[in-house]
Amino acid sequence: MTDAEGTLWRRLRSGQLGGTKFRRQVPIGGFIADFCARNPKLVIEIDGGQHAEAALQDAARTRVLAAHGYTVLRFWNDDVLTNIDGVLTTIAQEVTARKPAPSPTPLPR
Repeated sequence: MTDAEGTLWRRLRSGQLGGTKFRRQVPIGGFIADFCARNPKLVIEIDGGQHAEAALQDAARTRVLAAHGYTVLRFWNDDVLTNIDGVLTTIAQEVTARKPAPSPTPLPR
């Protein structure tokens, strides 16, 4: 893991973000996602400087992940290292937006 990936992983693992279970290095559609939450279907990619020149490849990767039902959030290494709270806020907002609404009536016991 890069320093940025390690920094983010320490804050995502073990359900620390609202109980959402993230995994790292998850294979999806021929790609390895940096971080993935299966419920909600969310992929987080941490990009280094080499990605500035790989925009077409990243767009293709995002399309494949989206075809598998995932929303993809991308952050630059520098964002994670210098603004981890802002990154976590963005991820938490996306998790909240993608979680299903609670059932309007309780299930019978």
